Amino acid sequence: MSFTDSPLQLGPVSLASRLIVGTGKYRDLDETADCLRLSGADMVTVAIRRVPPKKDGERSLWDVIPSAMHILPNTAGCYTVEDCLRTARLGRELLGERGRLVKVEVIGDEKTLFPDVAATIEATRVLVQEGFVCLPYVTDDPVACLRLIDVGAAAVMPLAAPIGSGLGIRNPHNLAIILEVVKAKRPDLPVIVDAGVGVPSDAARVMELGVDGVLMNTAIAQASNPRLMAEAMKDGVRAGRAAFVAGRMPMKLYAAASSPLQGLIHAR
Repeated sequence: MSFTDSPLQLGPVSLASRLIVGTGKYRDLDETADCLRLSGADMVTVAIRRVPPKKDGERSLWDVIPSAMHILPNTAGCYTVEDCLRTARLGRELLGERGRLVKVEVIGDEKTLFPDVAATIEATRVLVQEGFVCLPYVTDDPVACLRLIDVGAAAVMPLAAPIGSGLGIRNPHNLAIILEVVKAKRPDLPVIVDAGVGVPSDAARVMELGVDGVLMNTAIAQASNPRLMAEAMKDGVRAGRAAFVAGRMPMKLYAAASSPLQGLIHAR
């Protein structure tokens, strides 16, 4: 029996794949193009501040993104609300109506790259008022996620570990609480784990918790074989999602025999 999933709805965009990928840190554009395709992702996020303008006759990142992929501009590299707003507006200028959907990212610390939660909430509030559909990157703080919903976020994107660390799921309990409080308030609002995933088992694990999707870049781009890792991540996300939908068996303290006890042969 094959598993047919429901689509992931992010604002006006409907996605068949629950894996969202980035475009940074690849060795060249050919590798980027191959990994985007092999990941099976329907959405790719692009850092507006870090994409060089296209020059006549030169191949650019925009040329290797499949036409069928949805582009999610992000405000990576912004450290203030003002920079974030400016970058989001630039993304909308570049992409037109597609640029209304934006990943909001305001960094608070240059070393850890943890988000500035207060600034992220304020930037999200302003951008929502300007007609943007905001997907904010945030710490694994349930209260922060609720505050972002209050100002109009279309999804929340808590980290699993610091950006680019590959440390995996550091605090599954907080992610579980985020899922509980967010779904109690807005059952239809997506929770996307963003940052920290290192291997497919990490992706499967967060999907098994019940998150709606996973966003990753470094885990694929910095693997020894990025193309193979892109395929592995696709499988990990799909397996984790299928396991969540299927429902895991109850956990028990003691053993329970899997074979029936009737008909046992006893010595006389």
